[in-house]
Formats: sequence, C-alpha cells, structure tokens
Amino acid sequence: MRRLRFLTHRHRAPSTNRVLGLLLAFNAGAVNAGGFLVLHMYTSHMTGFASQFADGLVLGNTKLLLNALGAILAFLSGAAVCAILVNWGRQHRLRSVYAVPLLLEAALMFPFGLMGAITLTWPTPFAVPLTVLLLSFIMGLQNAVGSKTSGGSVRTTHMTGNITDVGMELGKLLYWNRHATPAHAMVRHNRRRMQMAGGLIGMFVLGGTVGALGFNYIGFVCVVPLAALLLAISIPPLMEDVPRSRPLQKLLAAFRRRPRCR
Repeated sequence: MRRLRFLTHRHRAPSTNRVLGLLLAFNAGAVNAGGFLVLHMYTSHMTGFASQFADGLVLGNTKLLLNALGAILAFLSGAAVCAILVNWGRQHRLRSVYAVPLLLEAALMFPFGLMGAITLTWPTPFAVPLTVLLLSFIMGLQNAVGSKTSGGSVRTTHMTGNITDVGMELGKLLYWNRHATPAHAMVRHNRRRMQMAGGLIGMFVLGGTVGALGFNYIGFVCVVPLAALLLAISIPPLMEDVPRSRPLQKLLAAFRRRPRCR
C-alpha cells in the first residue's frame, strides 16, 4: 500500500514516473486494442482522426468528418479535464493531485465494463455511439496524466514518440565514433531513455494483447480489472487527503446531503 501511495503522490521521482507510466501504457494498450475489436477504430489514435477529418473535408463526407471531430473533441476534453483537476489539486496542496484524474478514469471505466454493450446503441451528434466518445475522453485524460507527472516526457496512449526515441537512441548506439575529437565529442546513446521508451512500447503491446483476448473471449467486463487497478493506485493518497483537506470534506459532505429519489 505504501508503494501504491507514492505512484500517484504529488512528489514525484524518476522511479515512480517510470512505474506509473508502464502501468498506464498497459492500460491504454488494453483499452485501445479491445476497443478496436468492438468499434473497428483505435480511440487514442488522434493522428489518424486528424487525417480522417481532412479526408472528410475534401471528400465532402459528413459522417467521416463528424466521426473524427467527435473523437478529437472527446480526447481534447479529457486532457483539459485532467489539467483542471491537477491544477485544482495543486492549489489546494493535495497529495492526491495526480490520483484524482485517475480516479475519474476508473469511475468511467467501471460502468463501461459493466454495460458497454448498451452504450454501443446510444447515438450522439457525431454519428458514432457514445462508446467511441467515452473511450477517446478516457484516453485523453490518461495521456495528460502521464504527461503531467513526468513533465511531458512520458506518453502512454500512443507509441509514435516512443518508437521514435528508440530509433534515435539505436542510431546513437550504432554510430561509429572513430574520428571523435575534443572539438567533436563522442556520440553516446541514452540507455535510460531507450529502456523507458522500449518498456512503454512493450507494456502497450502486452496490454493490447491482453485487451484483445479479453474482449474477444470475455467481453466488456474485462475492463473491470483494469479499472480496479487504477482504483488501487488512486485510493491510498486520496485517503490521506480526506482528513486534512477542507475542499474534499465539503465535497463528500455535499454528496452525503444529496437528496435521494424515493
């Protein structure tokens, strides 16, 4: 529990950034690959949706245009909500500043895992079911968490940057330093950067494999363990904040006073 607490704690260290990034990459890979089996589109692939938006404009295909616009806006909204929650937590000096957005992600994944088949039939103004927008929002939220905790160096929902980093470091590793001089220093690869990027790619692929198998053989309910994992790393620092944070106490008190339907 002590180690889980520090994964989403306000005070960061390279080790906690690394472990949290790997866990989130696994989660993103599982959700992304599993979502493709159900929706036939990768909900974290904003590069593809941006290209699809351009194609829709040129071809005059309204459905194609709306599909891309909806996914992009949902991803953008998720990242914006993460920024709002993190900055709110920082202003109130919460230890759980990064746990709150992950707690929201878990809260959204639980109902999706339990009734995902129902949300597939819910229409939206963007000509795609609610599931597409929900998963894109979740991916935007999670990617922003990884970026916030690491100062922008860790991206967990798309692997383009990580594969680029591995390629660049591999080029440095293979570079022949025979003619190096004091004026031209030796080219050296950054082993930690290469290992981190490679680890994120590996965990994303592993998560994608698990997610694809889970969606294929179990269905939407395979998302529930992923949500439980996020919940497990979010709850410990949040429980530390509740006794000492007036904003959280007021929020919980307001929830308790909420009138119930009879």
